[in-house]
Amino acid sequence: MVAPPLKFLVPVVVEESRSSGTECLGLLSILRKLKSAPDQEVRILLLGLDNAGKTTLLKQLASEDITHITPTQGFNIKSVQAQGFKLNVWDIGGQRKIRPYWRNYFENTDILIYVIDSADRKRFEETGQELAELVDEEKLSGVPVLIFANKQDLLTAAPAAEIAEGLNLHTIRDRVWQIQSCSALTGEGVSDGMNWVCRNVNAKKK
Repeated sequence: MVAPPLKFLVPVVVEESRSSGTECLGLLSILRKLKSAPDQEVRILLLGLDNAGKTTLLKQLASEDITHITPTQGFNIKSVQAQGFKLNVWDIGGQRKIRPYWRNYFENTDILIYVIDSADRKRFEETGQELAELVDEEKLSGVPVLIFANKQDLLTAAPAAEIAEGLNLHTIRDRVWQIQSCSALTGEGVSDGMNWVCRNVNAKKK
């Protein structure tokens, strides 16, 4: 199989929010957390079903325009180099025909971010099966997993706790994991999830 062509995105830093007292972490902020591990590459894999909101989430992290999002046919990669660090965030399309390509990018992953459309209850079983298969992948063994329960801005969205119970996340015992309510559209909850990523990338790199 030939992987779809790369699409490179220009990185933009998300500034810290001083007024709210909460830290809005952008890509370079993650790098600053890794000063104890110079010249190390950080590889973040961003997966989930089609229409879960992965690309919107990636653009939200980079403070890019999210008004016009098209389905990712191949994958987007945001690559940042600064202060001796290199961070790659891979956003891979979630359509059924693309999912077999996911395994091409498992190797050397430091953090797996899995995005779920919390309002699309009809696909909870499907997304749960895909997540379970990812957790069972040998190349992703022990990799910390952040599950973003996305689209919490919609009235029909299931709470993160309900999704966690429905997907039996409590059975994941071979790694650290976290489920985080968020809205990629409004940015709510995204910084909390990225804070978790920072802590667990640090722990894995030590």
